[in-house]
Amino acid sequence: MADSKRSDPYQSYRFHVEIDGLTRGSFKQASGLDVTSDVVQYREGKDPPTARKLSGLTTYSPIVLQRGITDDHFLWEWKQGTVGGNTERKNGSIVLFDDAGNEKLRWNFTAAWISSWKGPAFDASKSDVAIESVELVHEGVSKK
Repeated sequence: MADSKRSDPYQSYRFHVEIDGLTRGSFKQASGLDVTSDVVQYREGKDPPTARKLSGLTTYSPIVLQRGITDDHFLWEWKQGTVGGNTERKNGSIVLFDDAGNEKLRWNFTAAWISSWKGPAFDASKSDVAIESVELVHEGVSKK
């Protein structure tokens, strides 16, 4: 017998980002929760003429975070540590909430550091928010 309870998908705009357990402001966008495992084709001498497919190296895409620039200089200072030769790795999470504000899903990333920081594009003819963007490289993602 099938379960008749309907489960609607969560909205993608209800999230926040935590770094080392602290919520780090409101982000406009968070992307890059990608995991890829390479395919290694293998065949031994007496195998049929088709390749076996084995799992190879697993890689994680950089997480890209975008937000409006504020008085919080945390991301800039974290990147400047790397520029100065002191790369500090941090753990973090992207947390998804339902319509009522309850935490529903959490993606934890480990040993992250900022590989790229991009400042805003300025245009005096527009009233857009000034956006900063960072790429976090990391060594793994888990989902809870």
